[in-house]
Amino acid sequence: MEITTFYNIAMTEPKSIYNFSGTSKIEEWQIVNDEVMGGMSMGLIQINSEGNGVFSGHVSLDNNGGFCLVRYDLERIKAEDYSSFEIRMKGDGKKYQFQCKSSDLQRHSYIYSFSSGKDWKIVTIPFHKMEPYFRGNSLKMSNYHGDFLSQVAILIGNNKEEDFKLEIDYINLK
Repeated sequence: MEITTFYNIAMTEPKSIYNFSGTSKIEEWQIVNDEVMGGMSMGLIQINSEGNGVFSGHVSLDNNGGFCLVRYDLERIKAEDYSSFEIRMKGDGKKYQFQCKSSDLQRHSYIYSFSSGKDWKIVTIPFHKMEPYFRGNSLKMSNYHGDFLSQVAILIGNNKEEDFKLEIDYINLK
């Protein structure tokens, strides 16, 4: 006798964190270059003619520099119904970090490194693979739980002087 079991699996629809378009308010994003530590790197965020966000610039190692970051602060939201981030992007083949924070008061970030491709692709970042860091140092804490979300960011800092360009269509919770 064959027994059939049915499972009710609730599929949560993706939640948009930011969807770039020609009407995006780019001032909602903040650039943080290594100049906060005396460095001379220059990054910027713009909207291109296709309506995508473009994070680009030059990373300099002068004066102990070496990174550019763009971040988006949002009203703290519950993320517990999701298990990953999804980013549609195309880049320059360089390595970047995706970062998030659970709270405005949190000093550390949860980080996941990825390589960009020169063609459009979707990068899926599981919460459980996002490791806690503070100022480049790994912390002995649990990885991101995905309970709340208050900030997302993208950083380039590959310990070398380089130009960079990353085009972003959207960032979702999935």
